[in-house]
Amino acid sequence: MVAMTKLKITLTQTIPAHSRLTATVVGVEGSAKTPKISSNNLDAKLMAGINLSSLGVSNEMGVIKKVAGPGSSVIALVGLGLKSDLDSIRGAVGAAARELGALEHVVLDVPLAGKAQLQAALEGFQLGNYEYLAYKSKAEKRKLSKLTVITSLKLSAKELAEIETLTAAVHRTRDMVNAPANDLYPEVMVASAKKLAKGLPIKIQVWEEKELLAQGLGGIYAVGKGSNRPPRLVKLEYKPVRAKTSLAMVGKGITFDTGGLSLKPAESMVGMKYDMTGAASVLQALIAIAELKLPIRATAWLCLAENMPSGGATRPNDVIKIRNGKTVEVLNTDAEGRLVLADGLSMACEQNPDYLVDVATLTGAATIALGNRYAGLMGDGKAIKKVQTAASQTGELVWHMPLPEELRPLLNSDIADIANVKIGNRAGGMLIAGLFLREFVGSESGSKPHWAHLDIAGPANNDASAYGHTPKGATGVTVRTLVQLAKDLC
Repeated sequence: MVAMTKLKITLTQTIPAHSRLTATVVGVEGSAKTPKISSNNLDAKLMAGINLSSLGVSNEMGVIKKVAGPGSSVIALVGLGLKSDLDSIRGAVGAAARELGALEHVVLDVPLAGKAQLQAALEGFQLGNYEYLAYKSKAEKRKLSKLTVITSLKLSAKELAEIETLTAAVHRTRDMVNAPANDLYPEVMVASAKKLAKGLPIKIQVWEEKELLAQGLGGIYAVGKGSNRPPRLVKLEYKPVRAKTSLAMVGKGITFDTGGLSLKPAESMVGMKYDMTGAASVLQALIAIAELKLPIRATAWLCLAENMPSGGATRPNDVIKIRNGKTVEVLNTDAEGRLVLADGLSMACEQNPDYLVDVATLTGAATIALGNRYAGLMGDGKAIKKVQTAASQTGELVWHMPLPEELRPLLNSDIADIANVKIGNRAGGMLIAGLFLREFVGSESGSKPHWAHLDIAGPANNDASAYGHTPKGATGVTVRTLVQLAKDLC
């Protein structure tokens, strides 16, 4: 893990002294054709002398132009966009944090109307203040260590600490997902989970190879048995005394995905270290929930395996048995995420949670359908609405997708209860994966939790340019939504 420099945050109405290691962030608003500098506390004559047109300054959200400021400082003109919603503030301020990491002190002097906007600005700045340099031998680390916000608004120490907790969880997720597969594999994730939980009221249980077999966890075992780095199932449980509602989170944790014997093309393997994002996300969400002492019973299930081809790997046409007793004919070993999740969902349901959410970089079809910034959201009505509400509060993008009953027969198998794919039919791939997972939601008693499935194949990794508070590489998507969901359920 890469520890980010902890920011010293000051809220004040007084502009601090300028220096060569200081940047003052000022907003740019107005229309695209006539941008204007938003109200600020800098010298009026100085600001009047800045010609926005000749500098090519834009009001587009997150676009930054730097100019010389007083005392050899920097003035960073950042576009605030056409909206003044919370996520635009997060994005604009986050972009400033990304761009100004070489300086020690950033002064934020943009209009903030109310506590919610101030919190959004601080959250966006913290999210944007990130980089991953663990494997760069000569990289210059970020110097940014102090943020001063010019405002009359106030936040309590508890409110500031909550923002720090949330953004730190996102940073840890990014660190974990960015790590290469030769250094991060199931055993390492187990060790990381134990280290994170130390000192918190969290119980951990780990199922190793023999226990996976003994407990009927055939999906996780089948996916991981081709690797010399064996699979694991990890359960982290946070159970405060006053909790009235329970939330189970299940994460796909394929630490590297070659496709198994259904081998991916070489170019398609690049980036497959990200296939454990779901497990990293639910782990860090659970840690944050415990750190925030939320009054909800929460569990995180990490379904960990490395999907490799070998003489011991699962073959196409093999039949495996999942924890809930259903048999699966494996027609494509590259549709492995649903197999490990089937065990995780089955185990979670045995504890009869009120709500169940699984998170996975599950299908390429999700990216084809929704692009690189939206997560596909499937499940039942009540859970869907809860996740949509949480996502809207955090500014994370989800899109409700259907689970069409007419597609379910495509998963019929001649010899098993269900097949993991329909060979030769690519229609509705994201939806078919959701239908497969639905088969493993519920318990022997007949009770079913309210269930939501998040396919984050698109937004988990940003392989384009950084934008807003989102860096290039691992994004840490869904962590804040999961924590917000837990809050909403308390």
